[in-house]
Amino acid sequence: MEHPENSAEYAGLQVNAGVEQPAIVNPYLKKNRFKRREYTVDELVKGILEGNITMLSQAVTLIESQAPEHQEKAQAVIEKCLPYSGKSVRIGISGVPGAGKSTSIDVFGCHVLDRCGGKLAVLAIDPSSEKTRGSILGDKTRMEKLSQRTDAFIRPSPSAGSLGGVARKTRETIILCEAAGYNTIFVETVGVGQSETACHSMVDFFLLLQVTGTGDELQGIKRGIMEMADGIVINKCDGDNVERCKTTAVSLRNALHFFPQAESGWQPKVLCYSGFYGNGVKEVWDMIYEYFDFVKENGYMNYRRAQQAKYWMYETIDEHLRRSFYQNKLIKLLKANAETAVLNNQKTSFMAAHELLATYFEEMKK
Repeated sequence: MEHPENSAEYAGLQVNAGVEQPAIVNPYLKKNRFKRREYTVDELVKGILEGNITMLSQAVTLIESQAPEHQEKAQAVIEKCLPYSGKSVRIGISGVPGAGKSTSIDVFGCHVLDRCGGKLAVLAIDPSSEKTRGSILGDKTRMEKLSQRTDAFIRPSPSAGSLGGVARKTRETIILCEAAGYNTIFVETVGVGQSETACHSMVDFFLLLQVTGTGDELQGIKRGIMEMADGIVINKCDGDNVERCKTTAVSLRNALHFFPQAESGWQPKVLCYSGFYGNGVKEVWDMIYEYFDFVKENGYMNYRRAQQAKYWMYETIDEHLRRSFYQNKLIKLLKANAETAVLNNQKTSFMAAHELLATYFEEMKK
């Protein structure tokens, strides 16, 4: 476009066209410069056994992926790492949102590493949005001390709609962490209340964090999650909250007497501690180590792990059947019509589901 200043009426003034603007993208930039290299199964397994965090992280990413080719590769890695697993102490940590789970893991993790040495893996589960399916994955930012240690591996994962606030692939991730030499593993849940069965089914010790001064002390006495807890810790026992914490501890101890005896024969204990000030951390871990000595002596620990393996066999079957159903080509075609029929009140939800399942099973027979 010609500048108006170059017209005849401005004879004494001339404006140059200017310099042509360069492209936004660097023309010398290689397209595949930032492409991540894909390692083979043997390379991943070798790196995991050597304790390579990069290899371990990429293997965990494969486990969490829903792509069929990634799932096949991940299962091959898990199968080769399985003989090197099973030698860690698995501890599940749960509690209502705001109970201080991330802060407690930071304090507990540093205490364990300083006291016993070894390596620690933290598998933190972050809630996924029901609308966008996204997760913040920011639990690591609240573990300031632990995240700076080279002997700790922190891996936040999206819950992705998993029951109990635990990602479906967390158990498989535990196997890889054990193969990488991590002898203590923390599993942090979302903290959804009474639906923590999934976490309980993959750990050796289930620690429940409670808080007091929230207005209704009876909310802490929930039969489902209290029965699963191997130990209960009341956090934020500092300042003016000390007496309230002690009163809540007495109430919880009394409530535990009304529950049936645990299968392990262990009587859960109720302790008070402060994650912010670090008071009572040693007492909490003395309780945990006392529990492990107890269940190892009576043989319950091996029994519990065998029951967990059986549980996750059936969970894997359920997940595989669900994925197979929704990935079926015929079901994908019929699902939209079934949804329309339900929305228009032409069919009930149960009838539409029954017809889709019947069609799926007939398709499987062919």
